[in-house]
Amino acid sequence: MTTSLTSIAHNVAHRGLTYLHDHQDAEVFPADIPVEPEDPDTVYKPVAEIGMAAALVLREGVGGTAQLRAARELIDFTWRQLREGNLLYERQVRNCLLTDPIEVYCHFVHGGHRHEELERLVTHNAAVGSLPEVYPNRRLAVANSYRMCGIPTDDDWESLLRATWLGATPPPWAIDWDTAYSMTHTVFHVTDWGARPHDLPADVAGYLGTWLPVWTDVWSEVGDWDLVAELLIVDACLPEPRFDLDMWTRFASVQHSDGLLPRDAEPVETDRVQRFWDHCHPTVVAVVAGTLAVSRLLGAGR
Repeated sequence: MTTSLTSIAHNVAHRGLTYLHDHQDAEVFPADIPVEPEDPDTVYKPVAEIGMAAALVLREGVGGTAQLRAARELIDFTWRQLREGNLLYERQVRNCLLTDPIEVYCHFVHGGHRHEELERLVTHNAAVGSLPEVYPNRRLAVANSYRMCGIPTDDDWESLLRATWLGATPPPWAIDWDTAYSMTHTVFHVTDWGARPHDLPADVAGYLGTWLPVWTDVWSEVGDWDLVAELLIVDACLPEPRFDLDMWTRFASVQHSDGLLPRDAEPVETDRVQRFWDHCHPTVVAVVAGTLAVSRLLGAGR
């Protein structure tokens, strides 16, 4: 079963990465991303997320030669889209309360890209306590971003986790779509995207081990493949992942032949550019889910 599951997860990640790589062209990406876009979700956030996925593929190093080369080319491409960090620096200079510059930047650090002025600025912001009041799971995101960049802070990780919905281990039916997304990101940041699975306290890991399969089944039943992909990442971040072969088989079956992972059960647009932007996020998440699953499975084998 392990071999079969490893193959399925690898193929999901490889096809998704190939799809993202095949769309790094001028027809898809605008020539210049504004420092203050009207809607950051339109281009700025997707570019950051593609860079994150590429960085995690490089970090784990479990892909083949073609996959690793595609990841390197993607992270270099997205770094250029961010004007080699200058866009992030300008956003932070204009508003010291923004947290997205460091949240985006930390993944490029993993990919070998650095911006000295931005690092000095965010280090200063951390030292003077200029962080805004944010949701607890976002506070974890900032803490992990500083940790990934090697910027020292005095964060109390246990307190940060317990302030979240997940940290309270509430009744498992007291969850909705927004809460589920917040829960997944709590896990991502506490475990540094699966690099530190044992940083999850035993009660939280046990809670997730019991209820994550239920939530995954519920959202797969309604065809919310974007959220299912996020939940599969959570599984790969646990101290003892479940790696449900049936769920992975079902998840892989909805991926299109070119690697696109649809966000839901609705029909997919045929226009190449619109199709990409509509389903970029679930495809990115599928790449991360497949990569982390393969990494954990091979690590267990070793």
